[in-house]
Amino acid sequence: MPAKEKGKRKQSIGAVRTSKTNLRRRDDDSGIELGEGADEWTQARTLLKPPDQLELTDAELKEEITRILTANNPHAPQNIVRYSFKERSYKQTTVVEQVAVHFSLCGNLVFRDSDEGRRQSVRQSLGAAIAPVASVVLDLEALDAELKEDEEGEGEGEGETGEAAEGEEGEKGDQQAAAPEEEEEHIRPRPVGERKLTNQFNFSERASQTYNNPVRDRACQMEPPPRATFSDTANQWEIYDAYLEELQKLEKSKEKEKQRAPMTKKEDLMRGRKLTSLDSQSDDITKVAKAAKIVERMVNQNTFDDIAQDFKYYEDTSDDYRDNMGTLLPLWKFQYDKAKRLAVTALCWNPKYKDLFIVGHGSYDFMKQSRGMLLLYTLKNPSFPEYIFNSESGIMCLDIHVDHPYLIVVGFYDGNVAIYNLKKPVGSQPGYKSSTKSGKHSDPVWQVKWQKDDMDNNLNFFSVSSDGRIVSWTLVKNELVHTDIIKLLVEGTTLEGPEGLQLNTIGCGTSFDFHKKIDYLFLVGTEEGKIYKCSKSYSTQFLDIFHAHHMAVDAVSWNPFHGKVFISCSSDWTVKIWDHTIKTPMFIYDLNSAVGDVAWAPYSSTVFAAVTTDGRAHVFDLSINKYEPICNQPVVPKKKNKITHIQFNAIYPIVIIGDERGHITCLKLSPNLRKMPKEKKGQEVQKGPEVEIAKLDKLLNLVREPAAKSIK
Repeated sequence: MPAKEKGKRKQSIGAVRTSKTNLRRRDDDSGIELGEGADEWTQARTLLKPPDQLELTDAELKEEITRILTANNPHAPQNIVRYSFKERSYKQTTVVEQVAVHFSLCGNLVFRDSDEGRRQSVRQSLGAAIAPVASVVLDLEALDAELKEDEEGEGEGEGETGEAAEGEEGEKGDQQAAAPEEEEEHIRPRPVGERKLTNQFNFSERASQTYNNPVRDRACQMEPPPRATFSDTANQWEIYDAYLEELQKLEKSKEKEKQRAPMTKKEDLMRGRKLTSLDSQSDDITKVAKAAKIVERMVNQNTFDDIAQDFKYYEDTSDDYRDNMGTLLPLWKFQYDKAKRLAVTALCWNPKYKDLFIVGHGSYDFMKQSRGMLLLYTLKNPSFPEYIFNSESGIMCLDIHVDHPYLIVVGFYDGNVAIYNLKKPVGSQPGYKSSTKSGKHSDPVWQVKWQKDDMDNNLNFFSVSSDGRIVSWTLVKNELVHTDIIKLLVEGTTLEGPEGLQLNTIGCGTSFDFHKKIDYLFLVGTEEGKIYKCSKSYSTQFLDIFHAHHMAVDAVSWNPFHGKVFISCSSDWTVKIWDHTIKTPMFIYDLNSAVGDVAWAPYSSTVFAAVTTDGRAHVFDLSINKYEPICNQPVVPKKKNKITHIQFNAIYPIVIIGDERGHITCLKLSPNLRKMPKEKKGQEVQKGPEVEIAKLDKLLNLVREPAAKSIK
């Protein structure tokens, strides 16, 4: 360093130090140093206010205003609508994206181990080797030591004369020579290849600033389908042989058609031509029909998955806290658009396929008679019926054959009876139907029941109508042959007609049921409220007459376990349980509304259910409570709708209920409604019809004893 520059630096440092010492002053009494501006706190300060500041009172200043900060975006839309595949309609969604992006910047960091990072590092190293830059690092400690030596030299040189100044000028020449050597000692250049240390706390160099979460790929591995390699050659003679085989097959099929009985009538010929044309057109559709039905059921089961889970596994745990009371859990609601204005007039489960049930649609209103429909639903597809049959007259009743579950007998409002065959094309007319020539009823048919085949193994069923006739129908050589079994006549109501003729009043039959074990015994309910016990062998008189109700008997049903017990319901609001050997009822229940239908449970001899026109379902268990129902639950709105029929499923703990609007509601019985005998210690629970018979006998004996005492 030159001597002139060194001298200037010393003078500037000394001037700075003297100015600092002049600004400071000492307090002689305390010896404490006070800096510049120590007395400023004693001076008055004026507050500067902005011109737009609000003038608030003390009360307003003390008022606490709480503000809740939320993460919701105030500008986010609140009326987003999405399509719901479950409900088949557009529904407003509550899930709204609340994230608002105010700033986004794409990073420019490169991984060192990547190809681009390696290329960039090689590029930087080559540039540094070609044009190296000498970086100078100053030693601050050596510089401070030098300044201290200069200060000491100035203190000693204040008393010296001009001789010392001449000596300094002589020394400058020596220091100028030594300056390059001192600079070489203090300047230490950093090597070019030295690696820069990374900052651990600098998060921008880490991989933690990932804005988007990485997408996870999920995959499932399945067994590969079986494969096979096949190779063959197609020559002219092989093609020729294939054509000959096909021609031979066609000739054989034509010969078989000729051997069949020729069609004599022109109508049959025309019908055959139509069928062949339809078959040829629908070949492609029938091939896909089965696969399409399976796919449709799978889609519906996914749509109603929560209901299917409730149907299979859910049990109402609140029954443990109720005193022998139960509930009905609604599952599915079956409906068809074209049957909305038609009431449910008949319900029946298929005896073979336990998930399939049949619904008859018509009308109970005499003034609103139009058409009818026969629909078949399955629990596997609640959205659409499996089979659809239309009829010109309303359907009033139906029944399914036990041995042939594809045969359905139907009774119409116009008095006809017919047999539908599910094996025939859907939408076709019934295979067998009565007519005025074959003895059809003159009034609506209210009940039909299949019976055992006759001696010649011909199909046989019975029907009852308002015209007072109970008719046996037999299928003989593709024709329905009728036989009147009995004619209902009201006793004690003979009237004198013209010329002294006596006229008997005909009883109007509304329902009937055959005994489960005694083939010839059956019960008939009438509009007059009487129940007749009849036999197939006696067509002129009744075995017994029960004065059961004050209004029409809507349903009569034998107990499935006990051979002596039957139940009846009527529009006079009552349900009565009878022993057919006793004229008086064993139990009477008043349900405060007209009773539309009653049904025994298939799993217990003491459980039955009834539906009333006020939209309620009542479930009784005589072994738990003989006086009140253990379930009284509304199913449909009281003012707008009425319940018409109810049926228990033979296997599943469910019931189906039909109403006047054509809807069928499926409900699940809670555990308290289907209690079974409890296990005793060291004893196994006995099950079977004998146990059910004994359970009902015990209840009947308790009722018979007080009645016998009162008679004595």
